[in-house]
Parts: sequence; C-alpha cells; structure tokens
Amino acid sequence: MSRNYSSRKRVLVTGGAGFLGSHLIDVLLAKGHDVLCVDNYFTGTRDNIAHVRGHERFEFIRHDVTFPLFVEVDEIYNLACPASPVHYQHDPVQTTKTSVHGAINMLGLAKRVGARILQASTSEVYGDPSVHPQTEDYWGNVNPIGPRSCYDEGKRCAETLFFDYHRQHGLEIKVARIFNTYGPRMHPSDGRVVSNFIVQALQGEPITIYGDGQQTRSFCFVDDLVRGFVSLMESPAEVTGPINLGNPGEFTMIELAEQVIALTGSRSKLVTLPLPADDPKQRQPDISRAQKHLGWEPTIPLAEGLERTIAYFRGKLEL
Repeated sequence: MSRNYSSRKRVLVTGGAGFLGSHLIDVLLAKGHDVLCVDNYFTGTRDNIAHVRGHERFEFIRHDVTFPLFVEVDEIYNLACPASPVHYQHDPVQTTKTSVHGAINMLGLAKRVGARILQASTSEVYGDPSVHPQTEDYWGNVNPIGPRSCYDEGKRCAETLFFDYHRQHGLEIKVARIFNTYGPRMHPSDGRVVSNFIVQALQGEPITIYGDGQQTRSFCFVDDLVRGFVSLMESPAEVTGPINLGNPGEFTMIELAEQVIALTGSRSKLVTLPLPADDPKQRQPDISRAQKHLGWEPTIPLAEGLERTIAYFRGKLEL
C-alpha cells in the first residue's frame, strides 16, 4: 500500500497525554497532521496536553486501549502503557493487559482501516542483558515471573503480535525499542532515575542511589526520541524494526547524580539503598540500525537535556 508522506494525515496517538505522547503530538501538529489523542489518564495528565486543547486539528478521546476502538485513521502510534516501575507495578495485571490486549485492539484497528502502526516497545525486552551494548538481534535475558515481568514480558508479547499481524495479514508495522528517555513533562513521582534525582536535588533531599551506583543507563532527550519515532514511521514499508532508539552515551548512576547536583547547585548528599529485584546492571543501545535505515542519531548532550529538564521541574515545583 503506497502513501504520500508529504500529505496531511489523520494520526492516532494512544497514551497521547503521557510524557512521550504529548511531545509526539506537538511534532505531528507542527507537521500539519490531524491528531486524535487517546488516553485513560492512568499515568498521563490533562496538563501535558492543555496547550493543544484548542487546536483545530487536535481531538481527544478518553479511552482504555484494553477495549476496542472504532475510528478512521491513517497512522497509529501505540504508546499506551505505564512505563515506570512505580506505575507499572501498581497494577501489574492491568499493565500486562494494556500491552497485550491493547496491542491486539490497535492491530485490529490498523488491519480494519489499512493504517500503518508503530509500537512503542522498550529496551526492557533485553532484561538484564548479557550482551553489551544491546543489538536488536539479541533475544534478551528476562525473568518471566519477577516483579518487572508484567512490563517486560507484556512488551515482548506485543512485539510478537505485531510481527504475527505483519506476516499473517500483511500489516505495515514499525517497532521501536525505547531506551531511557527524559525531559519536560516527566511525572515528578514516576520513580524514574532522572526525575527522582532532579526532584530530590531541587528539594534539598538526599539523592537515593540503588546498589553501588555503578549500574549504567543511556539517557536520550525526548526531542531526539520523538524525531526517531517520526523517522521510523515515515521510513519505507520494509523497515519494520525492531529498531533501538536511544542515546549510546553511557553513564553510571553516580555520574548522573553528580551532574544533577552540579547543574541544580544542590547540597544534596548521596544515600544508598538495596538494588531492586531484576534491575538491569547495564543498558546501552547499539543504534547502528537507526543510523543506517533512518539516518537518525541523538544530537542533544546529557548536560543540555538535563538543564532543560531541571528548568521544567523548577517551574513544576515552584522553586
């Protein structure tokens, strides 16, 4: 099925009131598309989309993707799912349903209307990796019955469904594996390391380091990540993914904490707590596929991204 990607499209974004979804909507509207945002406000917020509420090409539907949705669209970005351990472990059964039933419902919609569909998958499909950095052909090291499994295995199953719909029904699919992403509109209490450190530093509280602080993550600023989403959606049909989207710059938790303290001017001290179960020790994307097929790589360095994120949280916390 051929499409003119310079034309105006009607685009559905599930989870559109969330951190990533709201930034994606900004870009899609700026590109001239009609955007239908679907969210049940489990982790998304009205504040994240308040600035586009009056836009003539924006529409919102409050809906849970675990139930079927009947709309007419050209493209679907399936971002609906709580993404931080605090949120996805709050109701693990619902998290699995959102990943699996949500994927089935959105794939069914895409099949019915002939839409191209992108799945926001995750680096968590690699689990606690024994391969470093992680390439897309690595099958992962995931505990199927641990406290993180509702998210890890839910996203793995969603990927399975996407590729089965592609093989069985010829559906045009795109699968993006997202590595740690940060930026404005993160939830202050989502439990993710960047928001945790910034909020603690701004409030002068001790900064909590889990384990010895030598575990690593790679941090991608949200603007870079969303640009990757759009590049993947607009890529040729044969580029199905999965494709890693993340920043290959690797930092230990202690290095991140020290940067946050320096940029905020905080006097917070570091305190250590036990490492949570199944917490990955290393996380770094190999982005060779994204560079080759999408011409994409992140451009915003950690210090710049942190400064912009800190400014957002200062306003949010009214500090």
